[in-house]
Amino acid sequence: MNKNLIRKSWLALSALVVVASLTVRPAAAATDSKSAVLAANAQFYAALNTLFTGDAGPMKKVWSHKGGLTYLGPAGGFQVGWKKILDAWEEQAAMKLGGSVQPKEVHVVVGADLAVVQDYEVGENVNARGRAATVSIRATNIFRQENGQWKMISHHTDLLPSLQKK
Repeated sequence: MNKNLIRKSWLALSALVVVASLTVRPAAAATDSKSAVLAANAQFYAALNTLFTGDAGPMKKVWSHKGGLTYLGPAGGFQVGWKKILDAWEEQAAMKLGGSVQPKEVHVVVGADLAVVQDYEVGENVNARGRAATVSIRATNIFRQENGQWKMISHHTDLLPSLQKK
């Protein structure tokens, strides 16, 4: 076999390996990113269930504290910015709604540094009269990658009549 043919074969094989690695990496990265976003979403719901006990601390950790934040929660209203969103979460924590909600039928779309999670929030809380209130609402959660972590930048749900201010 001549040296030129061997060299061309190695170049072709090397090019094939490079192309294959470029094709595989985005899929692997997408899987890793999706897993990381799902973990961030799970942390949000854990923080939400802790909030129902009266503790807003974990909620402060899952949210970004930078710009571009919105919250359109089940009580209504449209909060923009971390200060207003934190006030809304602390107000809900003070209600000590009890119970828990879980995400169901979770759908994730991941981009380079933004991700959207849509799901149903299903569970039970206590209403203003102290009675169990079923929760079954749609939710959209938006996360932004900040310093290698996925942080919530928006949470939007259907309205819950038991929480709406009159």
